[in-house]
Amino acid sequence: MNQKLTRGLQVFAKTVEAGSMSKAADLLHMTTSAVSQQISKLEQDIGLSLFNRNTRNLTLTEAGSIYYKSAIQILQTAKQAEHELELLQHTPSGILKISAPIGFGGGLLSKPLRYLSEQFPQIKVDLILTDEPIDIITEGVDLAICIGPLQDSNLIARHLADWQLIPCVSCHHPLAQLNISHPDSLAPHALIGHSSSKQNPYHLRHQQTHQQIALPAARFMVNNMQACIQLTLDGIGYGVLPEPEIRHHLSSGRLKRLCSEWSLQKYSVYAVTPHRDTVAAKTTAAIESLKEWFTQVSNDNQVFVGDFSFI
Repeated sequence: MNQKLTRGLQVFAKTVEAGSMSKAADLLHMTTSAVSQQISKLEQDIGLSLFNRNTRNLTLTEAGSIYYKSAIQILQTAKQAEHELELLQHTPSGILKISAPIGFGGGLLSKPLRYLSEQFPQIKVDLILTDEPIDIITEGVDLAICIGPLQDSNLIARHLADWQLIPCVSCHHPLAQLNISHPDSLAPHALIGHSSSKQNPYHLRHQQTHQQIALPAARFMVNNMQACIQLTLDGIGYGVLPEPEIRHHLSSGRLKRLCSEWSLQKYSVYAVTPHRDTVAAKTTAAIESLKEWFTQVSNDNQVFVGDFSFI
């Protein structure tokens, strides 16, 4: 709210309650002249007199009575808004609107969201899961979890974690029965790729010799990582999948890693927020919780996100 207007309303209300400008000036630690100037400015703005003035009394005009009632309501609303904004800035509270890829709904968000709900009971979460591009400013999103850096200058991307992409195949696929040690052996088989690989093709790098080999173009291109995982599990082809999301499948033997001496580029996870001078406490708390948990997921081979076994 306009601070000059709020100040003028405060002076006006105090003058009405004190019964004189001089008493109001004492209460507000102002000069009587300054109080008079504030009242005159309000009268000029509305084009009506607020007070009937004489040497002994100061009484409200009809316009003044109406304006006083409105002024009290406005000041109360401003005070409440100031209180709520202060809470947002200093105490994690309010509705936290988060968007994330659909795959994150499979367990990756359970731990940080549970932490937020336990530590900050005044936070309410509105979670949107989508693999489609989303305008977080238009949609009023406080925090978006995204893969890869962004180019939009109106957004700020904070790095959360780097996850390893792994070439793997279903235990029932013919590739699982072979001892695949070189990427060239993958050429005859169907690659299931995420649509993000259109801009960033998959490259395998040998851990010892550092030789790099590009994988062939995907025969199946999917815009949903959970669908990529499911198609790989169903034996449609081999997939290039983020390790935290398939760790439990590798441990159980449902998926088998291919070309174990070769590694792929990292799968970088970012917390994206609108470009603002200050970030609400609820958003800061969420970013810190996500970063701590995602880092743990990256480093701890005992954290199985798919079956919610948080060890």
